[in-house]
Amino acid sequence: MEPGQPIARTRRRRLAVLAERVAWTLGAVCLIAWGAFYLDGTLGARRELERFAVHAAGLKQPSSPDLGLWGMERISAWRETLSKPAPPPLAVMRIPKIRLEVAVLSGTDDFALNRAVGHIEDTALPGADGNSGIAGHRDGFFRGLKDIALEDVIELETLRGKETYRVEKIWVVEPEDVSVLDPTPARSLTLVTCYPFYHIGSAPQRYIVRAVRETSTSVHE
Repeated sequence: MEPGQPIARTRRRRLAVLAERVAWTLGAVCLIAWGAFYLDGTLGARRELERFAVHAAGLKQPSSPDLGLWGMERISAWRETLSKPAPPPLAVMRIPKIRLEVAVLSGTDDFALNRAVGHIEDTALPGADGNSGIAGHRDGFFRGLKDIALEDVIELETLRGKETYRVEKIWVVEPEDVSVLDPTPARSLTLVTCYPFYHIGSAPQRYIVRAVRETSTSVHE
């Protein structure tokens, strides 16, 4: 045996042990990072609602979205928005039937619709007289609209108070049919999402839910 062989073997063993330790350390770091990312995603929806709670006294503790209904790409897009600042919500909308509680942001750009649901420009503001259009992704927050029915309740909370709406009509239209956003004599919410809900690729139609405010709601005029 050459004199230098034991030393070489010892060095190789030390390098192997060091490499193994580095591998375990990197694995632990990745696991911790993944756990933190998942936790941030689970709690992220609450942040947007809690921002609204700062201005609206008495807003009940919001719930987390049911990500089990969402598409994987939509979950990823939603989580990406959580690290970016967002404007205060215009309102908080709740649909008890489908266990939905979500902030309504201004506009329908990618950020707004990935982060929450969006108020459609040139329609009445949430909680104002007329027809307020609200858009959401069919594979995200508005996935549950597939299970909504006539007479189901939609709750809306703004800085002016809380309102209750009831679904009076559900129908499917072509994308170019924007008449669904025309002004209405009664204070209304018109929810818009793509249809069919599980269509692969760009959905060819739009699913519309129209709800009208009940007169016995608590609003601070």
